[in-house]
Amino acid sequence: MSTMRALQFDRFGPPDVLSVKDVAVPVPKAGEVLVRVAAASINPSDVKNVEGRMRATLPRVPGRDFAGTVVSIGACNGKEVWGSGAGFGVDRDGAHAEFIAVPSSWLAEKPKHLSMAQAAACGIPYLAAWMGLVEAAALESGEQVLITGALGAVGRAATQVALWRGARVIGADRVGESSDTVPMVHINQPSWADQVIALSGGGVDVVLDAVGGPLFEDCLRCLRRGGRQVALASIGDGRVSFDLPDFFHELLHLVGIDTFKLEGEKIVRLMNSIKTGFEEGKLFPADVHEWELETAREAYSAVSKGTAGTRQVFVFD
Repeated sequence: MSTMRALQFDRFGPPDVLSVKDVAVPVPKAGEVLVRVAAASINPSDVKNVEGRMRATLPRVPGRDFAGTVVSIGACNGKEVWGSGAGFGVDRDGAHAEFIAVPSSWLAEKPKHLSMAQAAACGIPYLAAWMGLVEAAALESGEQVLITGALGAVGRAATQVALWRGARVIGADRVGESSDTVPMVHINQPSWADQVIALSGGGVDVVLDAVGGPLFEDCLRCLRRGGRQVALASIGDGRVSFDLPDFFHELLHLVGIDTFKLEGEKIVRLMNSIKTGFEEGKLFPADVHEWELETAREAYSAVSKGTAGTRQVFVFD
């Protein structure tokens, strides 16, 4: 096969700028392999990329997360892989296409019991959760963690990772009810931070803030002395303020993470750690809604509006 279907944009804007085109199948360079994409999820960052926020070079195929099968001749031929590609959709073509060419060192073997669609939906949410809680915050067993945006894709992944690490989780979101394992506070209530402080007995050890913006300062207030706050998103204009003397008198730590800065080999290392959680029954795939590539504009619009925890995934024949 010399050509393939690929989603492409040659200008920035809303989902209407996307179109499905017949393009040449990528030819792997030295050290690369060709992967037949079976499924590729749509992340909010993909929508932002098409809008122009990531300053992608054009024209470009978007899409960061994928699952598929290696079809290049060699030792990796037939291997089922999953993950996310460094620079995918920004400075190299991404996964919203029937084939992708990737360095062989970027390949992580997918968990056997996950379907291709389930595996494709795991990349960025679990990478962000692991990067934030395990690497940035060094979350330990027995600690308490507040997760904002707890019912979103990253929040759900982070909750699972934190529980797997032996932490106690308090979730914060606009909707949802507490469960047996995770109490939930509603961030539309003015006293939500006081509720977190009361539930935790004086403050949490770690905050994973997947919302940011107006929640930022209240999240800092939820920390006990010496606590760590991890920031990975921000709604609004991105500007926040907080009381600096309170920050340093309480010996607080603030760390920012960005999955776009992950290199291919590190993505593989993290995906292999995440794989263990799925194989041990500690992590669980999200519900997925499957789309054909020809419905891309509708699928992207659904992601931009929010889909209540269900992951939107392109599937290929």
